[in-house]
Amino acid sequence: MADDALQERADARLEDALAARGARDPRDFYRVQLKELRSENRAGYEDAVRYYRETLIPRVADEAQDPLAAWTDYGRHLAELRAPGRTVVVDDTGRAGAYEGPTDSGALVLHLPEEQRRSALVVGLPMDLSPAQRATYDWLVSGRRSLREAKG
Repeated sequence: MADDALQERADARLEDALAARGARDPRDFYRVQLKELRSENRAGYEDAVRYYRETLIPRVADEAQDPLAAWTDYGRHLAELRAPGRTVVVDDTGRAGAYEGPTDSGALVLHLPEEQRRSALVVGLPMDLSPAQRATYDWLVSGRRSLREAKG
């Protein structure tokens, strides 16, 4: 179990990395994933909590590790616990490719469940979505089937 000093060091390292890169804090949407996981799969929820305490916090607190990459790995772990599938990265042009490791803060990272009826799960979200990323998000995550009107 992570002690208070380790947790504080991990929190500080994450805050520093978010500020330095201008990245969005992933903890808000991971909390939502955890809440959903708790109601869908109790054993999966317990696994996610154990991963948080035993793997994530020590990795983020470790000066040799990239805190944002560690959090993204945690997000992928949560998504996989909720729905087996694959993780993709969507760049600002809308081009998607397999997730292969840490991405820049402008990438949209989605987990695509094998089960076709399930919506994509957010793993990483840039501060500002490009129009192509917004359309991808609307289609795969929100289930919106029409384009938003561009603001002029």
